Amino acid sequence: MDPIDAEPLLQALQSDDDVARQAATAELWRRWYTQKGAYGAHLLVKSQKLLDMGATEAAEALLSDLIRDQPDFAEAWNRRAVLHYLEDRHWQAIADCEQAIALVPYHFGALHGLGLCHAALGNYLAAIQAWRRALAVQPHGLANQRLILEYTAKLS
Repeated sequence: MDPIDAEPLLQALQSDDDVARQAATAELWRRWYTQKGAYGAHLLVKSQKLLDMGATEAAEALLSDLIRDQPDFAEAWNRRAVLHYLEDRHWQAIADCEQAIALVPYHFGALHGLGLCHAALGNYLAAIQAWRRALAVQPHGLANQRLILEYTAKLS
């Protein structure tokens, strides 16, 4: 996704208007899911259904195939990062988050996930840095604000 096309949405994330922020958040997620059209979005949804059913190997295979075929599909990388995180494969999740962020630097979901992975590994400073990057994009993100406070306290 071209950052210029996303600029009005990124500006809306900075707004004090809660409705504007929610609409921009929803639109960014929609764009990330549909970056590769309806079929790409269908595969992401299918992978989530497989994951929800406990078929993690099938979900991972589907996402890995999708990434191989569409290596610039940031949300496929992000969804596989989520799967790795849930499987406690944090370094693999970090690598996938970083790939998603390299493709879409303002992907606040991948930035948040990157922080969660680092926190799970005890890398609190790296976690806080990732959440701060997410807050730079989405400053009203309460989860990131809370996590920064919680993990800053752990560093004290």
